[in-house]
Amino acid sequence: MNKPDAIADGNWLKNEIGRHAFHPMAHPKDTVANPPPIIVGGDGVHITDLDGRRMIDCQGGLWCVNAGYGRQEIVDAVTRQMAELPYYNLFPGGSNAPAVRLAAKLCEITGAEDMSRVLFGSGGSDATETAFKIARQYWKLVGEAERIKFISFRGGYHGLHFGGTSACGGDAWRRSYEPLVPGFINCEWPNLYRPPIDGLEPEALVEACIKLLEREIAFQSPDTIAGIIAEPIQGAGGVNVPPESWYPRLRHVCDRHGILLIADEVITGLGRSGALFGSRGWGVKPDIMCLAKGVTSGYLPLGATLISRRVADAWEADGPRAVMMHGYTYSGHPVSCAAGLAAIDIVERENLTANAREVGAYFLEKLLALKDKHRVIGDVRGKGLMIAVELVKDRGTKEPFLPADTYPGAISDICVENGVMMRTIVNKFIISPPLIFTRDHVDQVVGVLDRALTRKPY
Repeated sequence: MNKPDAIADGNWLKNEIGRHAFHPMAHPKDTVANPPPIIVGGDGVHITDLDGRRMIDCQGGLWCVNAGYGRQEIVDAVTRQMAELPYYNLFPGGSNAPAVRLAAKLCEITGAEDMSRVLFGSGGSDATETAFKIARQYWKLVGEAERIKFISFRGGYHGLHFGGTSACGGDAWRRSYEPLVPGFINCEWPNLYRPPIDGLEPEALVEACIKLLEREIAFQSPDTIAGIIAEPIQGAGGVNVPPESWYPRLRHVCDRHGILLIADEVITGLGRSGALFGSRGWGVKPDIMCLAKGVTSGYLPLGATLISRRVADAWEADGPRAVMMHGYTYSGHPVSCAAGLAAIDIVERENLTANAREVGAYFLEKLLALKDKHRVIGDVRGKGLMIAVELVKDRGTKEPFLPADTYPGAISDICVENGVMMRTIVNKFIISPPLIFTRDHVDQVVGVLDRALTRKPY
């Protein structure tokens, strides 16, 4: 395509944004009225838009490009597999080699959690939906068929299939699609910045939330609860890092009542939180783990639900109820699995987990210093390379900016103009860059954000 043709095509693309495709989590009119940048290239931690603007990608795609852009190892693995076998299914009568290898690799790296079986899907929503179905089938196989309910938490996000939406802990995800699936119950999360009960120290807040959880379990009756699903660190809800004792306490509650603990590791899995798995970072072994995003570094769609040996043993039973009547056309897609094997190899070989931990700590330190300078920053929080900067109208009252307020978006636009792409969720900047981030990248990002807040003070 010559230059005039390229310009014409670029103008056509800009004009067509949002006119045919719905964009997730956006009002169609807003997409047309305020077209987002069209990203056409990526290299390392940088992305380039249609106008040639190069930016540091603080979104990491969408929490997922852990190994960074342009990794030839992943491209080569995908290319080889496309040439050898572009597709074959895992339904009865066949399999494919990359799916077998990746399932074995995932069980190997989750050996500390004693995971022994994997069921593949196409993403995180598939992974959580599979977890719910696996849990219900498990209880039927072991003779406790009344265990059908699931407990999740306010602020939690578990994907947008109907089961995941029903488990989500935010009105914005749920309201437009009600009525939702029965049997899903929301409880309180120990949110340190916006706690459900004011005036408590972190450990007292954990104790209060555990007591509320226990009350709900007692009300529902423990023998009707199939599982508790929780992110080790809440992601889309605002990077809500719980006190250190919270996740171990959840494990104890589950053990006391015979409930399955489902760890939604779609974001925290494969190193982002500074541990290879978020639940491992809290010293907890779940019964079921949900993975996606970082499994392929976002290069191709793939989700995985991992089942512990204790739970998987129930499928040793004979009879039709032990048949796994669940799966997808693209479960174990060979090209996606090839990408997954290559991406995991990079995470292990380059020790990106440790880098996320060390660079993330430096990032938090620099952002906390920025908070001291700009009163519009109400809170900075995170663990590893998943961080949130929350803006407030008044630091004393914590009054948030609302969706109709334009200030956070204006700051985000200034950052984009100056080479930094960050995800803005109402009043929060979500920072989840590739795990190859360096301190130099941190300094650049913090410098741009500082200049944006100085240029446009609130």
